[in-house]
Amino acid sequence: MINIDARSSKPIFEQVVDKIKESIIIGGLKPGEKMPSIRELSKMLTINPNTVSKAYAELERQRLIETISGKGTFVSANYKPKVDEDRLQKLLGVLRDAVIEAHYMGIDKNKITEIINGIYNDIER
Repeated sequence: MINIDARSSKPIFEQVVDKIKESIIIGGLKPGEKMPSIRELSKMLTINPNTVSKAYAELERQRLIETISGKGTFVSANYKPKVDEDRLQKLLGVLRDAVIEAHYMGIDKNKITEIINGIYNDIER
């Protein structure tokens, strides 16, 4: 389900958030599906339960998951994507850095567009 890269500069809780989002987008986790408990996921990933708790809190803040007291945590059945201005600015910075890096590698605009389209095709299957 989730692979964590301990050598990554990205914090582990962010990696967990990103992987769960990806799993929801590609259909690995379906709306209404029960998520592993914090303790279960921390054991599966061999990470601190506080890290999983922080990731779940962020996913709840983004309304991707919801916790029902006494029943567990579930993928939100009525998630509606919306633009969060802070996250949009962060995304634009990441994309800008990626485009600059691609430019230095000699990758032209058409190839970047082709790569992005390929990524979209992969996640929309």
